[in-house]
Amino acid sequence: MKNKVFSMIMVLFIGLTSVQAQKTVSGVKVSDKVSFQGENLVLNGTGIREKMWLDLYVGALYLPAKSSSASAIVNSKDAGLIKLTIVSGMITSDKMISAVNEGFEASTNGNVTPIKAEITKFISFFKDKITKGDVFDIAYVPGSGVVVSKNGTKKGSIDNFEFKKALFGIWLGNNPADEDLKDGLLGK
Repeated sequence: MKNKVFSMIMVLFIGLTSVQAQKTVSGVKVSDKVSFQGENLVLNGTGIREKMWLDLYVGALYLPAKSSSASAIVNSKDAGLIKLTIVSGMITSDKMISAVNEGFEASTNGNVTPIKAEITKFISFFKDKITKGDVFDIAYVPGSGVVVSKNGTKKGSIDNFEFKKALFGIWLGNNPADEDLKDGLLGK
């Protein structure tokens, strides 16, 4: 009898621990921890990219340790992962590419020339059809640079730290794509 009670308590404890290990944002389950290319990262924050009251995607930022400093994260040479989960059927490849271009313009204060080749390569990772439920992992991996995956399949990588700073600046820079999303990614 004691063993059955102990087993039931353990099952309940494990179940509660699993529930606490993730949260749901706009219908998307967001894990508290992830591993990406050998890097163990913790959830720094999450938020929703909205446009005209429409949820477009859920963003989640993972880092080796939590930080509320956007500048420190953008300029860090430590691993970092931005996970984008598409929650709207309104997002198309063309709209994503347009948004990325606008994001780089804002992030670099209009000076995209030094990283133009990298931006062109990055945009190519979004050429395939984008559908609701797609997940993009945009990671900075020390020694590899920016690594992009779609639904778990690697699309490519770009090894240029200045590009990484501009890329993370799209969401965390002084002129972010969405101020509320920035606050969410910073855990505010």
